[in-house]
Amino acid sequence: MAPLVRTVGLTRIYRRGRLEVHALRGVDLTLERGVLTAVRGRSGSGKTTLLNLIGGLDRPTAGEVYLEGEPLSRLSEGALTKLRRRCIGFVFQSFALLPTFSAYENVELPLRLLGVDRRERARRVRDALALVGLEPWADHRPYELSGGQQQRLAIARALVTRPRLILADEPTGELDSEAGREVLALLRRIAEEEGVGVLIATHDPAIEEYAAVIHELRDGQLAGPYR
Repeated sequence: MAPLVRTVGLTRIYRRGRLEVHALRGVDLTLERGVLTAVRGRSGSGKTTLLNLIGGLDRPTAGEVYLEGEPLSRLSEGALTKLRRRCIGFVFQSFALLPTFSAYENVELPLRLLGVDRRERARRVRDALALVGLEPWADHRPYELSGGQQQRLAIARALVTRPRLILADEPTGELDSEAGREVLALLRRIAEEEGVGVLIATHDPAIEEYAAVIHELRDGQLAGPYR
């Protein structure tokens, strides 16, 4: 069976006038199902670029991303959009929740975009909220939740479509250390119990306690794994 994700020679160059910025330089990375993998690195090391390429939000200058053996470069923009909605969950540092929507409605939205019927939506939303421990807060707005609760809500939204892969970009960056550890523990449990591949880009030193595999990204080049 093909790995969940494999990148081969992944390269991304941004051009600013005559200047070339090499964000990634030939990155080879493999992600497996049911494993929490972390990529550490300083700001500007290429972590977000790597996640954007794996998630189909950007196209590489060279190299390839394979999702379960399928090269993303062969997909049209429309096909990539459908793939992201069905197969990939995204978690961001800033939570990216809709402030006028309840917790329930924030989690339900991806299912509405997929055209899932109302009864199935209700079942999946309840399951996702229960998994992250937020079922009692279903009717609350994001501003009524703590930072840690908001990030857990964002994780529930990422999970509700039953993705095969979750990409989390600095998911603890806006949280205190205790809430950050709770989020990392939750992502590890999701990987192990739900069989989802999880890739976290982070500079949080607490990741040492939770990731099964850790890579270092320096100046666009990947080192490791260290586990």
